Amino acid sequence: MNVSNEFSRYADHYGEHNIIQEKVADRLIGAIADAPKALLDIGCGHGAVTQRIHWSYTHLIAVDFAPRMLELHPKGKGIECIYGDFDNPELYAYLKEHRFDRIISASALQWSPDLAHTFGLIRSLGAPVSLAIFTAGTFRTLFETAGIPPLLRDAEVLEVMGETYFGARCETVRYSLSFENTREMFRYIKRSGVSGNRNILSYKEMKALMNNYPKNYLEFEVIFIES
Repeated sequence: MNVSNEFSRYADHYGEHNIIQEKVADRLIGAIADAPKALLDIGCGHGAVTQRIHWSYTHLIAVDFAPRMLELHPKGKGIECIYGDFDNPELYAYLKEHRFDRIISASALQWSPDLAHTFGLIRSLGAPVSLAIFTAGTFRTLFETAGIPPLLRDAEVLEVMGETYFGARCETVRYSLSFENTREMFRYIKRSGVSGNRNILSYKEMKALMNNYPKNYLEFEVIFIES
């Protein structure tokens, strides 16, 4: 497993709550060299992937289960936005009516409750993949300080799954995002969506964590799975 490091600064730009997801999309799309013409974006969100595609394509299907995200997604010739849950086999019954040159997913699949099931569905479409998935290394110090287990899967587990299901090469990248103070840091956590909007601590526990957190930055860890 290869590990590289990138450090970014959040400062006071409160409108940029998805800054890490944007960097992940940059890296994911930047690594695609074959200019695929027929694309599938799973968990497309507001369109970070579509906005970064720098080559000409004929058809892009963008899937998300949040209607508001689909409303925000870029529209245009060749772009088809559809509502769907990436864990649902019924979605893939429709997708199998199409042929894809590449399947892309940035910062979404970590929330699958049964990733082996989801990987099997994606593999059934018979296309190479470019996937970016947040790992248990995300917020590592925060969880250790709070004395609770991480929400996400270990990078080692995801690497084995990527190789097993897709014959993929995997690289784990660590990001660090620094803040002026812990209040700013926890505001970012709440608004960014990286935590899956899961409230796992009481108000008292959260206040204690803010007072005892030993660093001025948050860690993020993402595995890139490419076949």
